[in-house]
Amino acid sequence: MMKKLTLMGLAAGILLSSCNNSRMTSNEASDSAITDSAEEYTPINATSDTSDMHTAQNALDVAGTYKGILPCADCEGIETVITLKEDRSFVKTTTYRGKGDGKPFEESGKYSWVNGSTIALDNDDAPNQYFVSENRLTALDMDGQKINGELAENYVLEKQ
Repeated sequence: MMKKLTLMGLAAGILLSSCNNSRMTSNEASDSAITDSAEEYTPINATSDTSDMHTAQNALDVAGTYKGILPCADCEGIETVITLKEDRSFVKTTTYRGKGDGKPFEESGKYSWVNGSTIALDNDDAPNQYFVSENRLTALDMDGQKINGELAENYVLEKQ
């Protein structure tokens, strides 16, 4: 009988011991949850679809008319007006100040998104890319890069 009680006590002790080992402290449970969610996380890379990301393309109302005077190497400036429409068409009017007859030159065509924050005027000669931000288009250089330096702010067209 004593042997049976000892065996039952031993079995109960093992059972209780295994229950205690399977319980997690709140910190262990939290660490486990962090690890589990980290394993489920899939980073977004440059080639993934940006439709779920917050970008100018999906967050801003880009349609409208943008105006400004862009720098010119051999004139007083290039008065530039770009109208972007909902159907992704554009009309661009440029007037060279202090040069020639002052007659505006007009182009039209379609624009496309290069990425979530840059558009390209498809029928326009280079430079034809513009960085899109809240109520602004910023002309980019021939390589599609932002222009830096003292004149950088002169490459901005403001939405009217």
